[in-house]
Amino acid sequence: MKRSRKTANLSESVHQRLSMYALAASAAGVGALALAQPAEARIVYKATHVVVGRNGRYKLDLNHDKIADFILVNTYGCNTDYCVDALSAIAVEGNGVEGAKGFLSIPYASALQRGALIGPHQPFSGQLMASSQSGQGSLGRWRNVTNQYLGLKFKIKGKIHFGWARLTVQVPGGALVKATLTGYAYEDIAGKPIKAGQTRGRMDDFTDDDPGSAASLTNPILDTSQPPSLGMLALGAQGVPLWRRKEWVGV
Repeated sequence: MKRSRKTANLSESVHQRLSMYALAASAAGVGALALAQPAEARIVYKATHVVVGRNGRYKLDLNHDKIADFILVNTYGCNTDYCVDALSAIAVEGNGVEGAKGFLSIPYASALQRGALIGPHQPFSGQLMASSQSGQGSLGRWRNVTNQYLGLKFKIKGKIHFGWARLTVQVPGGALVKATLTGYAYEDIAGKPIKAGQTRGRMDDFTDDDPGSAASLTNPILDTSQPPSLGMLALGAQGVPLWRRKEWVGV
């Protein structure tokens, strides 16, 4: 024997309460999902082709706010005995280039391999990339390297971000240094590390092609000449004796 079922008529106030509960539950579920998922990293990458030759300099603006974060400086100068060409990565105040001080307390900039981690646990006191003296030799971590990376830290609205710049540096000798910048990137989440060559959000995301080949070879940005002066050398006055010492390659 089948029993008939009557539909219960709920009052309007009960309907409103049930609707409110449903909305609250939905909102709580969405909020829980949002809390469970970490913020997705966003890598800002730009391919370029900038040549920094003798007495040239280039202002590197990682986050495109029209304020230089770093300056690549290639300084050439001579005295009565010899000529010197030095390439340096100068950090604007508050920023830093990965590297550490070496012989004579000269701040060497590290030449990183693709995939190297750039973050808060690395030293950021680098500056000199490569230097060459006529008749003596050369020094620096960036002598004759192809598609290596500068590790960079810089500030956006007072917060530290990490990034990289990809360069090829030629030091053929005879006080001649030439650098070519082919790309740079940074992590837009403050304090989050980035890997050298990383161009997308995940830590294993790199450029699909060979490092450097994504650079635009059309309309290259040429370096701006500056008056030659040994006083402009990134090594400073205390570094001049280094050019006479045995640590020079080729002595």
